Amino acid sequence: MKMNSENWNKLTKISSRGKCVVWVVVVLISSLAPFKYAASQLFDELKGKALVNALREGGYNIYFRHAATDWSQEDQVYKKDDWISCDSSRMRQLSDAGRRTAESIGNAIRSLKIPVGQIFASPYCRTVETVRYMQLGSVETTTDIMNMRVAAYFGGESAIAERTRQRLSIPPQPGTNTVLVAHGNVLVTATDVYPQEAEAIVFRPESEGKYSYVARISPRQWERLAADYGSY
Repeated sequence: MKMNSENWNKLTKISSRGKCVVWVVVVLISSLAPFKYAASQLFDELKGKALVNALREGGYNIYFRHAATDWSQEDQVYKKDDWISCDSSRMRQLSDAGRRTAESIGNAIRSLKIPVGQIFASPYCRTVETVRYMQLGSVETTTDIMNMRVAAYFGGESAIAERTRQRLSIPPQPGTNTVLVAHGNVLVTATDVYPQEAEAIVFRPESEGKYSYVARISPRQWERLAADYGSY
């Protein structure tokens, strides 16, 4: 078949379109890689009674994002330690609904007889207050799980992400679970798992400084678990 200039131009255009389609597909697949990784973590997720029984045995790190906040308020960070302020004109605080939710989650954990040992929170007022309303024990603040918006004060985002991963790999005190209360942007940067406000993400520490995903528990799921398996 003789290839004239018109046919050659048509073939070139088709080839270019094909390359473009291939390039788009490759980009889409690459962009989905982190989500594929996060989804694969859900494969062996514990649920219901199996999850409750596992937590009753202890040995897990339970990472909470702070409870619901008042989004009409804004963080005003101009210098180090501004984030510890509980003044709503300076920093975003828990909403009344968030306080009630934190209290409800704490009630559920006690009803389920889930043992809590150490409790860590970022120094933000809204994370510390979440722990206070949960009433699970005394809290120790740590910048290891600090909000990414102030990461520049603590070595940058990658440094905080690495310290968060280290925290998740530390085994709790025998027969207990460790509770960590911090921010959504911290956990998603460290693990690709993004929690909603007041949602808990459960991790199991493994050997050699590693950890595995176990479950995610929303506030309503805490209530259902308490209703099904708890005792007030």
